[in-house]
Amino acid sequence: MAPRPRAESRMALKSTVFKAQLQIADIDHGYYAEHALTLARHPSETDERMMVRVAALALHAHQLHDVCRGDGRLAFGAGLSDPDDPDVVLTDFTGRKRLWIEVGQPDDRALTKASAQADAVLVLAFHAAADVWWRGIANKVARLDKLQVWCLPAEAAPALAELAERSMQLQATVQDGALTLSSARGSVHVEAQRWQ
Repeated sequence: MAPRPRAESRMALKSTVFKAQLQIADIDHGYYAEHALTLARHPSETDERMMVRVAALALHAHQLHDVCRGDGRLAFGAGLSDPDDPDVVLTDFTGRKRLWIEVGQPDDRALTKASAQADAVLVLAFHAAADVWWRGIANKVARLDKLQVWCLPAEAAPALAELAERSMQLQATVQDGALTLSSARGSVHVEAQRWQ
């Protein structure tokens, strides 16, 4: 009798949970609030990408008040765990997606699909190769009138990653379109450039 094949034990890699208390002082929009955040960092996600998600949320948290008049929800989506889900999403009380944020370099099909599902779509690109990505996609997304594309300077994401901890106390100040994100580990000043 042939030996019975052994069952392989495969463990799915689990997301690492990060918690952040984020105090936002958005001087540009008169928005001051504290957000208790839970971030599930997918095993393939870097600290850089995770902290760019935090920066994106901080830069656009004012839309909770400006767009939803305080009656909405601003949260992290499933991100890398579900490619059809936004990295950050603002949903109003009816469940309508008012703002869909992607970080990194999504493809044109994903952005077209997001534009069909949300009132506004924003990309916050980062990485030294972001300009190469943009040159390859710019013509394909030019017709998407709901889309804004912004890019962080190449040094911003690695600097933001230095602030990453499993439990974070963060202060975000938004003034003149720029974000300063600070913690006990230091401070990072970020000015994104608009590409579309």
